[in-house]
Amino acid sequence: MDLKYVQTTCPYCGTGCSFNLVVKDGKVVGTQPYKRSPVNEGKVCPKGTYAHEFVNSPDRLTKPLIKKDGKFVEATWDEAYDLIAQKFKSYKPDEIACLSSARVSNEENYLLMKLARGVFKTRHVDHCARLCHASTVAGLAASFGSGAMTNSILDIAESKCVFVIGSNTFEQHPLIGRKIVQAKLNGAKVIVFDPRYTPTAKQADLYASFYSGTDVAILNCLMGEIIRNGWEDKEWVSKRAKGYEELKATVLKDDYLPENVEKISGIPAADLKTAAEWIGNAESTALLYSMGITQHTVGVDNVKSTANLQMLTGNIGKRGGGVNALRGQNNVQGACDMGCLPVVFTGYQKVIDEAVHKKFADAWGFPDGICEPKNGYEVTVMFNVLTDNPGELKAMYIMGENPMLSDPDLTHAEHALEQLEFLVVQDIFLTETAQHADVVLPASCYAEKEGTQTSTERRVQMWRTAQDPPGEAKVDWQILCEVAAAMGYAAQFPYQSAEEIFNEIAKVTPSYAGMNYERLNRPEALHWPCPSVDHPGTPILHIGKCSHPDGMGVMHPIEWKPPAEVPDAEYPYILTTGRCIWHWHTGSMTRRSETLDNEVPTGWIEINTEDAKELGIANKEMVRASSRRGSVEVEAKVTDEIKKGVMFMPFHFAECAANVLTNNALDPIAKIPEFKACAVKVEKITEA
Repeated sequence: MDLKYVQTTCPYCGTGCSFNLVVKDGKVVGTQPYKRSPVNEGKVCPKGTYAHEFVNSPDRLTKPLIKKDGKFVEATWDEAYDLIAQKFKSYKPDEIACLSSARVSNEENYLLMKLARGVFKTRHVDHCARLCHASTVAGLAASFGSGAMTNSILDIAESKCVFVIGSNTFEQHPLIGRKIVQAKLNGAKVIVFDPRYTPTAKQADLYASFYSGTDVAILNCLMGEIIRNGWEDKEWVSKRAKGYEELKATVLKDDYLPENVEKISGIPAADLKTAAEWIGNAESTALLYSMGITQHTVGVDNVKSTANLQMLTGNIGKRGGGVNALRGQNNVQGACDMGCLPVVFTGYQKVIDEAVHKKFADAWGFPDGICEPKNGYEVTVMFNVLTDNPGELKAMYIMGENPMLSDPDLTHAEHALEQLEFLVVQDIFLTETAQHADVVLPASCYAEKEGTQTSTERRVQMWRTAQDPPGEAKVDWQILCEVAAAMGYAAQFPYQSAEEIFNEIAKVTPSYAGMNYERLNRPEALHWPCPSVDHPGTPILHIGKCSHPDGMGVMHPIEWKPPAEVPDAEYPYILTTGRCIWHWHTGSMTRRSETLDNEVPTGWIEINTEDAKELGIANKEMVRASSRRGSVEVEAKVTDEIKKGVMFMPFHFAECAANVLTNNALDPIAKIPEFKACAVKVEKITEA
């Protein structure tokens, strides 16, 4: 028997926990603690504990599939590549779109971006950050000049006040939740605002429930109270911020007095005043948020408002402070860093900048050039174009994404995919999206390859190969190189290892320039920006100055706007969505993990006890939830731990998919959908 441990990084949320994979006779059979990681110190959440269970799932894809007469048949790799090359060569660049993935490595995201812009010559490339944190990238970049979490995870434990809004941290990022507990044990006050009385809320010194979609009003109210009481950091604001007078004029309006915001948000005025006092007087306050802030038609406004509050109180560029945007997926930060967005190359270098465009064209050396220097379509816009203007987009290459479960208004998403003439999906399972493909390429999971991923705190960490991919499946970067070769560009994709790809990334990406595998191959790894090989990395951003050219932070006066869809007589309840501790995103991995799936085998809708009584609905009864976009049948979970008038569904479950109901109305800047607030009705299923 051959037994070994292989240290790697978790493939689930953005925390970046490390553990050991237990490998027996060449196959992954378990996980064991890796105690040298400064992030998780040997601890992992349930998903990490059972992160081995899906790896050798019996329905892993093992051979390429080509659809013939509506049915998949097994094919050779050469047959698949020949068909892909023949089809993609027949389309114009602007008829092709590519989706990259927050699940795969930095190296593979970089290659997919290079394949899109260099081989297919298309400007339309995006990934699922559009659906979770696009508003973070836009909002924090506008405020600070950098669109990323400002502080480190370890930093949170040193905070004197932790303000959590729009994040159920203890279920979504449990090891970051541990840092909140450590801060509390060190004397910090913990404030949690959430429509639900979550496990995170139960740790709070001050908890208040509110109506989803009222975040700007709440944050403006807190800032108004802080200014009226003289609790703002006058020195920080005077030396480091622009736009204070305009912000002050907005937040001091009567609209944002605690008594008026109580009517909008449902948070008692006394609680708003207490929160403002604690935040305003704390030595340091860490603000934590996740998709509860970002997934709105005003997502960018929400993010800018969190930045306004932290600048006002001088909590930027200091330990225990910061705007801590908690990324949902293991490599959503890295996929953004790698330029898998329609407006930037790697390191957020703008595609419309002629000098940047020339830099990448020269570095890549495509004899016939690369895509034109114009912004492309966001994934949400791609799907609207497919339905509203059929024939404009004709072919799509999707790596490791499952829009048939992750996108809002799934009926619309399915209709969009049906408009494509040719779809290639590269994945480890035959997902709901892969079932729509013309060609399916069997890929590798995190346990089967080397590479790096970048966590929510900008820490770039290593994956290490524990076993070979199953059957004829291949490592993703190898597939991308072979597709490029089939298209005639083998010379531009000459890589023999993930390390060679990373070295190219470092050459063209200033924030990664000082990184290499030797430096990353240690428990603490490195935080970007790391501009040179003698640079220690940057756990805390904006110390002394922000990342704008003039070094100043920018305050933005923001007025509260309601969600795109509000309750009415026909659809009287607000629906919000999210995750549970046992599952992750579209469930393609966790629902194939027996232990996790046994804990929570299907979805539910949370209904306030009083609302359920009015509707005549009992706990665990099957009900029909409907919005203007569709209906699902789902089990009712009657509880007093959700605000009256608000309902909640997890989005992991295809059989009762929350995103059949959600609204695909978009934030005008980030083009992120409003997953967190739409109008629904719920009724008994009388025919049962």
